[in-house]
Amino acid sequence: MPILSALSITAAALTAAPMAAPDTLEQRIAACLSCHSVKERSDAYFPRIAGKPAGYLYNQLRNFQNGHRHYPMMTYMVGHLPDAYLREIADYFAAQHPPYPPAVAGSGANASAAQLARGEALIRQGDASKKIPACVACHGTALTGVEPSIPGLLGLPSDYINAQFGNWKNKTRRAAAPDCMGEIAARLSEADVAALSAWLSKQTPDAAARPAASIPQPLPLACGSFPASPAAAQGGAQ
Repeated sequence: MPILSALSITAAALTAAPMAAPDTLEQRIAACLSCHSVKERSDAYFPRIAGKPAGYLYNQLRNFQNGHRHYPMMTYMVGHLPDAYLREIADYFAAQHPPYPPAVAGSGANASAAQLARGEALIRQGDASKKIPACVACHGTALTGVEPSIPGLLGLPSDYINAQFGNWKNKTRRAAAPDCMGEIAARLSEADVAALSAWLSKQTPDAAARPAASIPQPLPLACGSFPASPAAAQGGAQ
């Protein structure tokens, strides 16, 4: 009977096992991509992580796990992931190099010429009177970061940079001891932070830029997140 046959086919379809999702890394990190999309959306709150050194990204995932960084959504998502999985995630994003989007108009959009000059001076020369090293001394002359664990500073909105310095100042963001960025943040005034974030946000990154393979050592400050030797790099600084 045609009607009964149709009903039988429909019932069988409803009870059939659902099609399994493909077991790919992209599928498993779909939640990450909802905020940190490889195709940039120029969001002021979710930073560009594509192309950053894998060691840096791994360290940040560990920092969310162990309470060195605080953001409830990130803590929930990575809290119980095994170490090997964290490294997979870090390696995936480190290998992505999409074009940079147009700069986000944030709090640095209306910075004065004097503020921008102060920001560039801090980036390139630092401020010896405050014992603040130049940003390029650690993040590379092109500010694209250094393998294996120093991030690039370009392509980040000024509001995001300001927020992270605020987190370091308030000690809600920390890194492995000695926490060099925590020390530097404590020495920077709010005006200094606003100046350097404004200058950074106005720089147009080179689409072909990649993290530097190495940097002259010793660094201006001891930094627990940057391994002092190749052997330490294999272990992964936190």
